[in-house]
Amino acid sequence: MVKLAAKCILAGDPAVGKTALAQIFRSDGAHFQKNYTLTTGVDLVVKTVPVSDTGDSVELFIFDSAGKEMFSEMLDKLWESPNVLCLVYDVTNEQSFTNCSKWLEKARSQIPDTSLPGVLVGNKTDLAGRRAVDSARAQAWALGQGLECFETSVKEMENYEAPFYCLAKRFHHLYWEKVEVFQALL
Repeated sequence: MVKLAAKCILAGDPAVGKTALAQIFRSDGAHFQKNYTLTTGVDLVVKTVPVSDTGDSVELFIFDSAGKEMFSEMLDKLWESPNVLCLVYDVTNEQSFTNCSKWLEKARSQIPDTSLPGVLVGNKTDLAGRRAVDSARAQAWALGQGLECFETSVKEMENYEAPFYCLAKRFHHLYWEKVEVFQALL
């Protein structure tokens, strides 16, 4: 049984549901706050995720980051050396989806010349009548960036765990790939 630790950056525009996603995941769906205050800087959420079909687990240190531009300089230090990325947008807000490119570039700049496993999460699917970002379009963009794509409704507690389980599994897979490389050198 191996227990790994991974630094997960939670990024996206303000009010897309990053904090709600992190909090509902931490509480196993038991705690959805209707009112949130703007995240200033970074909040840390820690949760251990079992990796399916193994006895292993990954402890995710989820850095829930402020989405406001005014806090972006402070993020550089807090985002140093991430292991995985959870990029969140609001399916009812076209601009939040468009800005994912900027957030992805900022995260990847923290570890140049290294692959950063990640997921794209479209949140607020419960607001289907106000949808502005088509699922297929988001899926195609994510695929082009090497990201897995998920949609969720944190409010309705739908699919909120899947992105984090995916990140844990991808991080675990990378770990074992590196172990095999080192073993081959011996």
